Amino acid sequence: MDAPGTQPVHILGTGSYLPEKVVTNDDIAARVPNTDAEWIRRRTGIVERRYAAPDEAASDLAVHAARSALAGAGLDAGQIDYIIVSTTTGDAPIPATSSLVQHALGAHRAAAFDVNIACTGFLTSLEIARAFVRVRPETRALVIGTDVYTRFVDFQDRATAVLFGDAAGAVVVGSREAGAPGILDIELVGRGDAHHLIGMPAGGSRRPASAATVSDGGHVLHMQGRAVSEFVLAEVPPVLTDLIKRSGYEPTDVDHFVPHQANAVLLGELAERSGLGGARMHLPLRHTGNIGSASVPVALDEAHRSGELKTGDVVLLAGFGAGMAAGAGLLRWSVPNGGSDG
Repeated sequence: MDAPGTQPVHILGTGSYLPEKVVTNDDIAARVPNTDAEWIRRRTGIVERRYAAPDEAASDLAVHAARSALAGAGLDAGQIDYIIVSTTTGDAPIPATSSLVQHALGAHRAAAFDVNIACTGFLTSLEIARAFVRVRPETRALVIGTDVYTRFVDFQDRATAVLFGDAAGAVVVGSREAGAPGILDIELVGRGDAHHLIGMPAGGSRRPASAATVSDGGHVLHMQGRAVSEFVLAEVPPVLTDLIKRSGYEPTDVDHFVPHQANAVLLGELAERSGLGGARMHLPLRHTGNIGSASVPVALDEAHRSGELKTGDVVLLAGFGAGMAAGAGLLRWSVPNGGSDG
């Protein structure tokens, strides 16, 4: 057995789940004041998104994605050591959504916990999983991003209501000797001084739920859209380029860019400012909308299942959002267990 920290850490399987209900831009325009379908498409790149069914919560979406990732890895739930769920829209404050996922999967030997850092949460969770595997190479971790933001948007606010959908994405992380090097490095950055740019101000210990917090909109998402865009374009490119160069590459070496599915216009400018204009950018947001913590794993799963990712390709993952926070991961892709290069 290789010494701890020396065996490559890989993504062994990917999976995703989109709820059945499709909500088009026309549907949104009928509900949100001062907007229309073409304005939404032009400003965001989104054409449709999925809404969770009334009986679906974050854990339900997560379980579907997890089962898909486990199948892709050729593993059953009983072989998983850790379940890490990234979400800001969990089923309830207590218990952890990961505990519900563990129970539903039957992964009874797995430790389970949640990560709450919004749209950077999947990258944060992936780094935690990577650390576990580097310490004990036999470890297998299930990393899930799941969010149901459509339960927390104000449909009178077009800045947020047009953007969001519901989904979950998952990966299985473990060591593997064969193939490309796998996860090369991950970079995480926190900017708590900008925490006020995105938030849901009520429902916690500072402002517990009450009639007053409901009436003043304390339980819906608030976002300073222009300031958020300025933050992303100023703060995220250095995170991406520093990670790429620290790993011994240049931005022009990146084959695939898999970002948080925020807004197609914003992401196009982010790619250009980061020197990633030559990379293939994966944007399922056209049919998913902004799906929070699920953005990166859903985009990665769709890219993998489409056959676009080839062994040896350089893949850059990027997350950013509430907190404020940003994260990036650089991979040399190796086809997950049981897959092929197409």
